[in-house]
Amino acid sequence: MRVLIADDHDLLRDTLKAFLDAEGNFETVTAASLPDAEAKLRAGAAFDLILLDYDMPGMNGLDGLARMMAQDGAQRVAIISGTANRSVAETALAKGAAGFLPKTLSGKSLVNAVRFMAVGEQYAPLDFMRAAEEVEAHPLTDKLSPRELEVLEGLTQGKSNKEIARDLDIREPTVKLHMKTLYRKIGVSNRTQAAIVAKDAGLF
Repeated sequence: MRVLIADDHDLLRDTLKAFLDAEGNFETVTAASLPDAEAKLRAGAAFDLILLDYDMPGMNGLDGLARMMAQDGAQRVAIISGTANRSVAETALAKGAAGFLPKTLSGKSLVNAVRFMAVGEQYAPLDFMRAAEEVEAHPLTDKLSPRELEVLEGLTQGKSNKEIARDLDIREPTVKLHMKTLYRKIGVSNRTQAAIVAKDAGLF
């Protein structure tokens, strides 16, 4: 099973190569950048699996994944990364990547993942993909209830009370009540000021 490991971190690249070589049935080739990996392919080598570091020179995010997948001899291409988040992983998989490997994987898990992908399956660790994205709390979200935030969003979109009530499936007097409380909480006196505060704060 021939595997191309492309990563600009010497230690990680060599460690991964050592893990696979120790299994006895892998033939590994390494590269330190996307252009280097592409040169290996142009030299006539074919690989069962290509591992691309998301952050190495030449990648330009997932553009490098698309470039490599378009090459002759690149049968299966996966992303390996220590920094990319779940959104990047999901996008890579949707674009047809063979898998996504966080650099936090244990050596045994990594070898098993490489085997899995090399035979045609798509791999991503469930614990990583299920992890909630870390979202930085916005100061205004601490002050307002979920419903008040929905009303405020409607305001910033220029919607009337009637339109907001229809969108949220509530009565118009209830919208007015939510407006009154959110005005007090964010220190404004009318809908225009509320919209300006929300937009200036980058809330929506």
